[in-house]
Amino acid sequence: METRHALDALTGLAQKSRLALFRELVQRGPAGATPGELAETVGIAPTTLSFHLKTLLQAGLVHAEQQGRSITYRADFKAMQGLVEYLTDNCCAGDASQCAPVRAPASTPVRPAVRKRA
Repeated sequence: METRHALDALTGLAQKSRLALFRELVQRGPAGATPGELAETVGIAPTTLSFHLKTLLQAGLVHAEQQGRSITYRADFKAMQGLVEYLTDNCCAGDASQCAPVRAPASTPVRPAVRKRA
């Protein structure tokens, strides 16, 4: 992915409603969703929904498929993977084994470190 495309994608996601829409489309997988389904699920008014979907389309993060009088929107998984690869390119000086996040086991709550006072 080129830097310009990464910037377009990040700009498209840099808004609460658009990020929520994209995450919903990712969750729905290849089936995608219609604007009505997205408006109901994500809780975005139809008047602003089209603006946000258009921005995601221009950012190259979603595809729209016209089916008669209906449109189905789908996340572009190839573009999403390209963005992730761009962001993690040369992670940890090229040693990808060092890039995995450290996570606590699911059953163990993570607590902030407590500093001792001198």
